[in-house]
Amino acid sequence: MEITPFVHEGLGNTSYVVDVGEGKAVSVDPDRTARRYVQSAEGRGLTIAGVLETHVHADFVTGAVEVKAATGATIYNPKGSDAEYPHHPAGGGDRMRIGGADIEVISAPGHTPEHVAYVVRAAGSEPALFSGGSIIVGGAARTDLLTPEHTDPLSRSQYQTLREGFRDLPDSTLLHPTHGSGSFCSAGAGADRSSTLGEQRATNPAMSDMAEEEFVEWFPSTFPRVPEYYWRMRSLNQAGPRLRRDIAGPKTLDTHHFEGAGRRGVIVDVRTPEEYLAGHIPGSLSNPFRDVFGVWLGWLVELGTPLSFVCDGQPLGQVIDECLLVGHEELTAVLDRGFAAWERAGLPVASDPYLSPADARRAILDGAFVLDVREPDEWAVSRVEGALHIPLGSLQGRLSEVPRDRPVLAYCGAGYRSSSAASVLERAGIETVLSVRGGFSAWADAGEPVVT
Repeated sequence: MEITPFVHEGLGNTSYVVDVGEGKAVSVDPDRTARRYVQSAEGRGLTIAGVLETHVHADFVTGAVEVKAATGATIYNPKGSDAEYPHHPAGGGDRMRIGGADIEVISAPGHTPEHVAYVVRAAGSEPALFSGGSIIVGGAARTDLLTPEHTDPLSRSQYQTLREGFRDLPDSTLLHPTHGSGSFCSAGAGADRSSTLGEQRATNPAMSDMAEEEFVEWFPSTFPRVPEYYWRMRSLNQAGPRLRRDIAGPKTLDTHHFEGAGRRGVIVDVRTPEEYLAGHIPGSLSNPFRDVFGVWLGWLVELGTPLSFVCDGQPLGQVIDECLLVGHEELTAVLDRGFAAWERAGLPVASDPYLSPADARRAILDGAFVLDVREPDEWAVSRVEGALHIPLGSLQGRLSEVPRDRPVLAYCGAGYRSSSAASVLERAGIETVLSVRGGFSAWADAGEPVVT
């Protein structure tokens, strides 16, 4: 049994193609970039015959329907998922044979009510547990993605799943979770993305010998913040996403037509922070292209908003993949010949100062208001004295807390999120926004004062 992982670093997730023998494969928790799974299987002479979904995903659009359209594979969704597209309901205790492997379904509620895990057994191989978020390396996935009223009962279900759900499986069972390090769905994830059940039984704090009441009080306190788009993903995945072939890509437009398209939605500038702050289209949103591009796009822009893009060498195909991954499908335009064409046309250009740590400290002494847009766990470790903490994902809803009578100095960890923050503040009418080049890391490395 050969297992091929596909890691999306931005989501902190892993999906899989599993060679189950006899020329067949299964895909586990695929995302919307389904062509890579199909190409991987076909490259080894395999046909994907089944898609195993562990739960209704909140962090990305499922690729199950895409894989089925390409291969004819049967989709196995957990019973109770309320999926509206054709699928085979999979419940605890169910068994199926695909290729040369026996696949057992284990009920594993907690992360979601309908959550299941799959044990794949093939001759000559240790059992492989595809656990979704029911158990991950160093922890388990969060239990607060429905409503606050569901968090307590789901945490209790998670407690039981971790202690009873897999008790009949040997320590040698290979553990292949979907969620992992870097995922906003994960609680306590370790750096490794795979393990064994025995190792987790010995080291995973979520599986430690604690009472249920202690677990229910402790476990929700370990969760990171929830990106706003998560609340919309569950219903989208239950309804079933459109196929990529039915979604129009952005048109390449000259400056005149691009300007008109941009007014009908949001212009997303995917260039680096340095490029954006040096000069950009007024009112555009800075979201530099990197691993977490899709997560921040989903967090900062409402689904259904028409999007236009400014790219200067960034891979447009991958930008589109990331948009579709988080449910953005209204892809309107891309600026022909990039930002340089906009400048050559003599159209309005805005810019924001990008300061060295020393210059940033002088700006603070001159009265600049300091805004920290990092996540709470970063803020808790150390920060610039006197800074107001508003995480980037919350900034749009807390703009009233930011003064308009003096310059605003925004900083994040390395400069990417503060570039986005500067664009959000500019769009809100705040005229003077300063950013720290290299973010808080550069500030601290330069020996500037911090509060710990």
